[in-house]
Amino acid sequence: MRYTILVVEDQKEIRDIVMRYLAKEGHHVLSASNGLEALEIYQREKIHLLILDVMMPGIDGFEVLKTLRAVTDIPVIMLTARVGEEDRLFGFDLGADDYVVKPFSVRELVRRVGVLLRRVYASTERQEIIYDDLKLDLGQMTLFRGAEEISLTTYEFQLIKTFFEHPGQILSREQLIETALGEDYDGFDRNIDSYVKRLRQKIEVDPKHPKWLTTKYGAGYCFGGRYDLT
Repeated sequence: MRYTILVVEDQKEIRDIVMRYLAKEGHHVLSASNGLEALEIYQREKIHLLILDVMMPGIDGFEVLKTLRAVTDIPVIMLTARVGEEDRLFGFDLGADDYVVKPFSVRELVRRVGVLLRRVYASTERQEIIYDDLKLDLGQMTLFRGAEEISLTTYEFQLIKTFFEHPGQILSREQLIETALGEDYDGFDRNIDSYVKRLRQKIEVDPKHPKWLTTKYGAGYCFGGRYDLT
């Protein structure tokens, strides 16, 4: 199974070797050298797991984790040179799934990644929601139109998943934010309009005359079609 993993580490030597080992396991690996870059990548890419260093310039790993946990339960493994119990407990309280203390064995880290991926995604790997020629793979966080994979950002995936799970229902911006993005989402509600517009461009044959994702003016958005859960 091929997953997308984001490695966030300011030390290039560590970052490169971790990426190389993960790539050998068949994963798609992205990298960031600081917290701000990591958050930017998360917003535009489909990330299945994050390896996150604690000590980084600017926004540290704890702050990145806190920000992410407001909108996602993506699995996170923390890397730290701090060996104190209080630091580890603080990370777990913020929502970390695992901790690896530096210096560490890269092979052990890769093994921990594999165990965590199987634990988190095993129950949804084969679950698909299908509407006519649109298929959403919940385990792989991918959308297909026929045989063609449609590239989605994390926010776009969370929104389309919500639409797929509520067929025929009119969902307001507020409902979409609460259901898909989380109550702590701090973007403007009007951003939902931009996300929906981009989704239309990706899934509709004629975005100006949408078949799937329609606007109910003054109320919200509605997703329709034949529903099948496998």
